[in-house]
Formats: sequence, structure tokens, C-alpha cells
Amino acid sequence: MNLAGETLFITGASRGIGLAIAKRAACDGANIVIAAKSRDPNPKLPGTIHSAAAEIEAAGGQALTLQSDIRDDASVLQAVARAVSRFAGIDILVNNASAISLTPTATPTKRFDLMFGVNVRGTYLCTQAVLPELVKSARAGRNPHVLNLSPPLSMREHWFSPHVAYTMARYGMSECTLGHAGEFRSHGSAADESGCGPGPVPHARDPVRRSRPDPDPRCEADDRQLLHRRRVARQARRDRFWQVQGDARHERLHPRLLCRLRLIEGWRRPGLRHGGHQS
Repeated sequence: MNLAGETLFITGASRGIGLAIAKRAACDGANIVIAAKSRDPNPKLPGTIHSAAAEIEAAGGQALTLQSDIRDDASVLQAVARAVSRFAGIDILVNNASAISLTPTATPTKRFDLMFGVNVRGTYLCTQAVLPELVKSARAGRNPHVLNLSPPLSMREHWFSPHVAYTMARYGMSECTLGHAGEFRSHGSAADESGCGPGPVPHARDPVRRSRPDPDPRCEADDRQLLHRRRVARQARRDRFWQVQGDARHERLHPRLLCRLRLIEGWRRPGLRHGGHQS
């Protein structure tokens, strides 16, 4: 999927994963909206919206720097309006901004509120604000997406017990993904998630969490070759199985082994019992 001419609205793109996504999209010639809080340099936390813009433009893209707080409705709505004014629309929203505190139930409520305000409410607010532009993009046939950097949902205890507040906040983003994927399908837009945060690594073919990109002819050719090899191997196993079963009448092959072969191959030949004799 080539992103040339696409406009990406990326929260928290001044550093880290958000900046990496922005630079990769810029290599294709995409337009990047950097929505982040860091305007002034911080010696403890390198990266600002201006330094990120310089790296994005050096990679071949266009950048719009917007200092914004995704917990604030007015700030988000203003950022979306300025992005649309500059690039005439938004095709992809990347909900990357998040707050983290890997602490047990002793997590202060102020930090708890921060994680839910950024991770859950911020993701929901940005998606809500950008949705009208994504619908327009879908009508124009531009394949719009929402990408949330959150894990697939898993209710196993070990994902919660070390840092229950953080996992709850991250899973709130995942629940947005799940709900929005179904809601936006009728609009022609997709909601996806990456494997960031607690939880198992998502399967790339998961129909709920992953939308299928435009097919690449080279990938389709590789898929056809792979399917052909699998069919040939499956047929060879079947032929071998029936040969063994036919020889069992003379060699008295153990019935339990024949039963296992049937289970492995998933075949049951009418009229044959476990011992390989005709009924």
C-alpha cells in the first residue's frame, strides 16, 4: 500500500513510534499532521513537533506542526480543522499518543485519570473529530483507516495483575478498535490496531482487528504457489495413506495405527473398518 498523497493525522508524533510511522509514510510522499504537546526542547525527553517536522520533510513528506492536547475537545477540533485547511482532508488517523504507568493498585488517582484521559478518552475524541473526513475519503475511494496503537483483548490474569490501571487504559483503546471496526464498515473505512501494550501479539490475518490492504500482484502470485504446493503435498499424503491401508490386509497393520492415520488425514473411506477389511 503506497501512501503517496495520503494525509496522516498522527497523535504523539514528536518522538518514538509515532515519529517512526510518520517518517516511513513520508518516504512514500505522504502529508503528515504532527499533533503533539512538545513544542520546547526537554533535556530528559528529546524530540519536539518542530524537530519531528524537520525529519519528516527530510524523508520526503510534508509536515504540519500542531501543538495540541488530545484531552481537550477544543484543542483537538482546532487541530483537525487546521489539518483539513492545509491538506484538504484526512485519510488516516493514527492514535499513537498514550500515557503509561506500570504500577500496581497503588497508582495515584491523578496518574490513573491521566492514562484514561489520554489513552481512552483521547483516542475516542480524536476518532470522533476525524470521522467526517474519513467518510469523505471513503467516498473518494481513498481507503481511509484508523490505526490505534493498542493490544488485542485478552482476559488472562497475568496481563492485569502487575499494572491493572495501565492495562485497563490500554484495553480501552482496543475496545474502541473493536467497536469502530464494526461501526465504520458501512462507511467504507477500517479501524485497526497494532500490537503495542499488554496482551499477545495480534495475528495479521485477524478479520476483526486487521483490515485487508489492497492486494499486491506479487503477493497474490506467492499465495497461489503456496496453495499449489500445499495441494500437492496433501494429495501425496492421501495417496500414501490409502496405500498403507490397502497393504494392511496382507501385512496385518495394527488397527490403532490405521485409526491414527485416518484422524491425521481427516478421511474415512466408506466400507472399510479399522482393520482395513471390506465390510
